[in-house]
Amino acid sequence: MKIYADRVPTALRQLVTDLLVVAWVYASIRVAMWVYDLIEKLAVPGQKLEGAGTGIADNLSDVSGKVGRIPVVGDDLTEPFESAANAARSLSDAGQGQQDVVADLAWALSLGLLVFPLGLVLFLWLPLRVRWMRRAGAAATLRKGPAGRDLLALRALANQPLRKLTRIDPDVAEAWRRGDDDVVDALAALELRALGLR
Repeated sequence: MKIYADRVPTALRQLVTDLLVVAWVYASIRVAMWVYDLIEKLAVPGQKLEGAGTGIADNLSDVSGKVGRIPVVGDDLTEPFESAANAARSLSDAGQGQQDVVADLAWALSLGLLVFPLGLVLFLWLPLRVRWMRRAGAAATLRKGPAGRDLLALRALANQPLRKLTRIDPDVAEAWRRGDDDVVDALAALELRALGLR
């Protein structure tokens, strides 16, 4: 059975749309977090490289300090150990650099994944929602005044599908011109329903 949009009440459509938008944003954030976590796993080799480089550099520095205490030749023997310790520190720095690159990549891809879905929400859905809220608010204010009922009826004549109008009265425009209270009320109610109001 096919459901036509005009048979579903506007308030229900708005609620379903709002829930879908919330689910869309939540799912987009979860996917972006999953991608971030997945890419962050690429930093593990860099962490191991940094740890190994730091450990080797510390051990070589300790050995260099102990060898340096040997009388007469100690200073000459420390130089190769210090050079090796510096090379190990470079290895450690390379591991840290790799982790930084992975972290930057994880952030960039995660944010890139969020741009499209959140852009749709901010630039398509939100303006439509705000416009509907303004129209519904104005209609709610109009229905309180005596002339508001006539204006809502006129909007219904201008905006509503002809089949809905002819259900109210076969000659709905003439009945509205005469000021038929039942027709004017029915037209105003039709316009309010179209905006999700009762």
